[in-house]
Amino acid sequence: MALDESAMTDLLAALRAGGGLDIVREALALVLQALIDAEATQQIGAGRYERSASRTAHRNGTRARLLSTKAGDVELRIPKLREGSFFPALLEPRRRIDRALLAVVMQAYVHGTSTRKVDDLVKALGVDAGISKSEVSRICGELDQEVEAFRSRSLAHTGFPYLFVDATYLKTRVDGRVVNRAVVIATGVTTDGGREVLGLDVGDSEDGAFWTAFLRSLKVTSRRVV
Repeated sequence: MALDESAMTDLLAALRAGGGLDIVREALALVLQALIDAEATQQIGAGRYERSASRTAHRNGTRARLLSTKAGDVELRIPKLREGSFFPALLEPRRRIDRALLAVVMQAYVHGTSTRKVDDLVKALGVDAGISKSEVSRICGELDQEVEAFRSRSLAHTGFPYLFVDATYLKTRVDGRVVNRAVVIATGVTTDGGREVLGLDVGDSEDGAFWTAFLRSLKVTSRRVV
């Protein structure tokens, strides 16, 4: 479960209208529960009721977990699994709840929420000092590291007899200007029908040189892509 731009806007409006700790507590519970559910889906390899070849376990109800915050106690639902166990990283011992707020900032940034709205949202969640534009950029710098780790990972764990590639154009900010840039993505299909995103890249245009460089980069990380 993820909060899209519309949900973020609705949440912010509700917070502004409420003005009390109850609505802040409810909003915080909504955000934390979304992060927990998303992490569970990632570990399981499939969403609720989703059929997927990458599934490694099945959900088996939830257990309640009470979390104390500045806005009061928040009751969360921790998914239980039939096979193995799951405990969300943001609730691990000595794990600061600030990490949850950082995740919210990153998610809002990815969905194109303005830095002003991100600042309003952070304040509404109980951080009176808010967050500056430069701080948003610094926090989201962690995303660059995660994306680079994803792009450079090894693909030698299995074979991909089928490869699908696609492209789209998105508006991005470059040197203070908003321009259209090409985003290409490659998806591999394994012999048992499973799908995996193999790589992605962003370029100034969808020309032959860009496609060639992108496809060659996949060969560097795996010789098993056909």
